[in-house]
Amino acid sequence: MAPNPLIGLVYHWTGGLAAASFYIPFKRVKGWAWETYWLVGGVFSWIITPIALAALLVPGLWDVLLHAPGRSAGLAFFWGLMWGVGGLTFGLSMRYLGIALGYAIALGLCTAFGTLMPPLFEGKLGAIAAERSGQVILLGIGVCLVGIALSGMAGVSKERELSDEQKKGTVQEFHFLKGLLVATFAGVMSASFAYGLAAGKPIAEAASEQLARHGGSELWQNLPVLVVVLLGGFATNFLWCVMLNVRNRTAHQYTAFRTRAVAEISATEAVSTWDAEELEGRRTGGMATVVGADREPRVPLVANYLFSAAAGVIWYLQFFFYSMGQTKMGRYEFSSWTLHMASIIIFSTIWGVALKEWRGTTRRTHVLIALGLAALIGSTLVVGYGNYLKGAGGH
Repeated sequence: MAPNPLIGLVYHWTGGLAAASFYIPFKRVKGWAWETYWLVGGVFSWIITPIALAALLVPGLWDVLLHAPGRSAGLAFFWGLMWGVGGLTFGLSMRYLGIALGYAIALGLCTAFGTLMPPLFEGKLGAIAAERSGQVILLGIGVCLVGIALSGMAGVSKERELSDEQKKGTVQEFHFLKGLLVATFAGVMSASFAYGLAAGKPIAEAASEQLARHGGSELWQNLPVLVVVLLGGFATNFLWCVMLNVRNRTAHQYTAFRTRAVAEISATEAVSTWDAEELEGRRTGGMATVVGADREPRVPLVANYLFSAAAGVIWYLQFFFYSMGQTKMGRYEFSSWTLHMASIIIFSTIWGVALKEWRGTTRRTHVLIALGLAALIGSTLVVGYGNYLKGAGGH
């Protein structure tokens, strides 16, 4: 299948839109703690959807997975575990910073590590930098990091301009320092997903051969790799969420149609999504005690499952389209990670504006947002052009 960076760019933009949008359905979940809706969404994003789509589109999926090289599968699973740690803290970064700023900081570090480390460890970075097409791609990566820095500056400007009350009006748990630390850790660890995809290349090659024998499209060759990497991510998230369910006494939420009379919720990890008018909360040390047993508000259980499932499916679609875009980028497919991250930040920033997370900020902040967006969009075009040069024989 011939490379086509322009089509690959469109796939990556589509995946970025999905990634930037997945958290929106979670905002409609009511009466569930964070660990409850995160795990329900995760079952759909890390288990059900990747297996279902891979089984549908890759003939002999289970043969490919069962006969995969043990080292490749083991490393892909391991890096999935490590990515899972980053994914957990990534959710927390959005809670403390909001969609726009949380994505910008976490994904900035994720972009740098996830793009450059695989070719560095493979010993190919020097050869890439020696070619004109490679230099253009590295320039695009640099422009992307500038755009991310501008987005981060916009967040700092927001922090200085708004009062605590204004910040919490759009992001209820806004806390810049805590969010910055969490987002930094999340960004470094989340780059492990790129390492998992690189480790799973032998699995993708086996899937490509299987698809060729059955007349399938090579667009789907990376889907079995996603199954393995996401299985590792699910293991980490499952253990953490179950632990929180036990510690915070929230395991009943999976089946309860009404809230309990008293529910203890961790002040640092759990989220109560009831409106203040429905439930009154009082803080005692590190715990929040929810009262209001006389009213016993109903939990929209079916709706919660539907919204969480929607969030999970949308989340997975980012890598479904990412895997398609990667097959179109040619020899410099490592640059796909930059395109993916830049696209996510572009659309998350747009969502942040639409959700009025930047309301009340000055013209200076708005200019920084616009410049960051322009740089990010420009970076995807530069990286795409570099891949085009390589495909056209440029050096």
